[in-house]
Amino acid sequence: MSDPIILLLSGPNLNLLGERQPEIYGRTTLPELVEIARGAAAERGFALEHLQSNHEGDLVEAVHGARGRADAVVVNAGALTHYGWSLHDALAAYDGVIVELHLSNPVSREAWRSTSVISPLAHGVVAGFGPAGYPLAVGATIGLVEGRRRADRA
Repeated sequence: MSDPIILLLSGPNLNLLGERQPEIYGRTTLPELVEIARGAAAERGFALEHLQSNHEGDLVEAVHGARGRADAVVVNAGALTHYGWSLHDALAAYDGVIVELHLSNPVSREAWRSTSVISPLAHGVVAGFGPAGYPLAVGATIGLVEGRRRADRA
């Protein structure tokens, strides 16, 4: 039997982490964050797949591909968090665990960042912890997946 799967999605401009606004997002690069998340998943017997795209449709396709295959989606949608309705709709059709992730705390920033089209679908949100948020999100996601499995067996 293969390891359960977490799909980590990274939205627009996250490929520039480590360079773009380091005073907000830090100096850790996206590949480094993915490896941190992958390590946290592997420690608990989960595989982690990652996709970064600057195109909403790619993220939508990835969510479609996760249906019936991945146990969970962790999504740092970047600016799509606030207006990515097609991503919202794809996640609404996904029946696994969904966790929203942000390096910064969007609510403490510009007013337009306070609205998330992802949050109403998410089982939880991890925000404002910088790079430490990635293993936190993975750990919380695994806890939710394992909780669902226990409930299904009961």
